[in-house]
Amino acid sequence: MSDLERFNELVDEIYEMIMGTERKPKPKRARTKGRYKADDKSTPNVNEAWVGGKAPKRRKKNVKKK
Repeated sequence: MSDLERFNELVDEIYEMIMGTERKPKPKRARTKGRYKADDKSTPNVNEAWVGGKAPKRRKKNVKKK
């Protein structure tokens, strides 16, 4: 086990103790040669446009009432 892996495990444990939840990496867009990669519609259960295969959830828009 390298020093970086040990450090990451230590940071994960400390984060979990402080926050009470596991540390999750932010979603990243998949790229090919600097350009964003598109989703392949023939595979409905995998999203190729995002690293890890899952897109982040969309935020709700605030609707102002008149």
